[in-house]
Amino acid sequence: MSGHNKWSTIKRKKGALDQKRSKIFSRIIKEIMVAVKEGGNDPDGNARLRLALSNAKGANMPKENIQRALTKAEKDGAAMQEITYEGFGPHGIAFFIECLTDNPQRSVSNIRAIFSKRGGSLGTNGSVAFMFERKGIITVPQGNLDADEFQLEIIDSGVDDFEIQDETFVITTPMESFMAVQRKIESMGIAVENAELQRIPLETKTLDLESAVKVLKLAEAFEEDDDVQNVFHNLEVTEEMEAAMDE
Repeated sequence: MSGHNKWSTIKRKKGALDQKRSKIFSRIIKEIMVAVKEGGNDPDGNARLRLALSNAKGANMPKENIQRALTKAEKDGAAMQEITYEGFGPHGIAFFIECLTDNPQRSVSNIRAIFSKRGGSLGTNGSVAFMFERKGIITVPQGNLDADEFQLEIIDSGVDDFEIQDETFVITTPMESFMAVQRKIESMGIAVENAELQRIPLETKTLDLESAVKVLKLAEAFEEDDDVQNVFHNLEVTEEMEAAMDE
């Protein structure tokens, strides 16, 4: 995974994720709603819904929350739309933002305002998409698993890269092998913590600490917006930058 900022250091470490658990649940609920809208409420015949439910389980979402999301999806899912936005932050850092929203006008207004407030600019569709490639990122708690044995077991399913970060296996796959690798892991009786298709920059840019923190604060502002599901950029993130953001 070298060269693409370690998946933004696994979404700025598990601790940051834990602090935003309600936001995580909200994102998963929206993903469930769109999945049901697209393919119905049977996970056996709906790969996207099966993935959303797996991520809900990995995030320790209570079963009653999941059931409420499924019920809500059947009633209100049609209102949800997937929209992406592209643009540039300070110092020419490329941003690709994925949203799920029931109000596109609100979303674009918010995204434009966040860019403008923090020294960036909203671009047109296609202005930065070519700078990224889609990859599957699957995280699995290490637990008692033997890293070498686990890697050998799944490597032939279509794994691009395999790393250990903070007692977590981080598995990178081509987009076309993403579901096959996930199914292989599940067939081994191993719980997946999270599995997502991410947009990984083909090349990253390096900045000094002060400039990088400005870019990361822009990314954080996007992530705090209720309509935003995922934020991707091509800044090379270092541990020093992560530490500065946590101060």
